[in-house]
Order: sequence, then C-alpha cells, then structure tokens
Amino acid sequence: MVIKTATFISSNTRVDKLPAARLPEYAFIGRSNVGKSSLINALTGNRHLAKTSQTPGKTQLINHFLINDAWYLVDLPGYGFAKVSKSSRAAWEKFIRRYLVTRENLQCVFVLIDSRHEPQRIDLDFCYWLGENGLPFMLVFTKADKLSAQKSQSHIEKFRKTLLQWFEKVPAYFLTSAETRLGCDRILAAIDDINTNFEPTEVS
Repeated sequence: MVIKTATFISSNTRVDKLPAARLPEYAFIGRSNVGKSSLINALTGNRHLAKTSQTPGKTQLINHFLINDAWYLVDLPGYGFAKVSKSSRAAWEKFIRRYLVTRENLQCVFVLIDSRHEPQRIDLDFCYWLGENGLPFMLVFTKADKLSAQKSQSHIEKFRKTLLQWFEKVPAYFLTSAETRLGCDRILAAIDDINTNFEPTEVS
C-alpha cells in the first residue's frame, strides 16, 4: 500500500461524535512512552501528522486520520505512566474501552509494545482484555533500532509465550522502528489485506 493522503479529521472523547462508521478503521494504542506517534508518522510518511512529545501521555483524545480517502487510522491515548490524576486516567480508560467495544467499523487494534523490555503486566493485561471482549488485535513491537535483533526477538518470544497461557493462538506481530521504517510496509500490507474484505454496514 502506498499512502498518498493522510488527513486529520477529528479529536474526540465522545463515541457518539466520532466520524460516521462507513470506512474500515484501525486503532493504535500502547503504553504512554511506547513511541506510538512516531510510528504513526513513519507509517504515513508525514512526520507532523501525529503530535510527538517527550512527555508521556500527550495523546488524550481519540484522534481520527483519514488515509487515502479509504480508511481511518485512529490514534488512541496511551495507558500507564502518564502524569495525570487517577480520576482523569479512569475517565480516559472508560471512553477508550467504550470506543473499542462499540465501534462497529473497527477492524483491528494494533497494540504497541516496547521491544526493549521483558513482558510487562500492563501490556499483557490489555491484550487479555481485548481477548475477553472478542476484539481482533495484532502486536507491534517498537524501537527495534534501540537494541540488537537477537535481544528484541528474545523479548518478543517471551511475550508471545506468556500470551499462550491465555490464548489458543497468538496474534500476528510486527517488529518496527520509526527511525528506519522497519515493519511499516508489513503493517500497511496487513491493513490492505483486511480492507479488501471489509463490508460497510448501513449507517443512518
């Protein structure tokens, strides 16, 4: 897939105010410092599309980007580590989870995981929650340029092995780098493949 256009559409916390659910949609989410915005910019070839910051928790809204006038890329708030109050964090989690379970055109959730670390409980718990709610997801291991291929592969295998304690089959995964665009073409190819089978629902 070649991305020709990537347009910001809206930022929202209310699911009922999101764009009409007529196009396939893909959500990107991960821990607050996982490098999500940088990866989104690498995927789209637009380094200014998603706002990047040295401060974890910069994304606090559901951000919709229209890609090639054909599908939505959705940038969701990160979980964990953000320096916000417990009440604010609880409110974020509530509207994120509401979005994930009610958005009828959501095709897949891409869960971003820092490849530099051993499996983290917060990432595993989120994957378990997705599984419990029957939400399709794929794993995206980020920052591959920050450590050796052998070390990152070791962390990936440990994460997948841990998931097998809960899942019968582990979802597909991608090893990525926003710096080198490693894995970006594979993610876009996966999205392209899903798009070919998308059947829009009637939206009033």
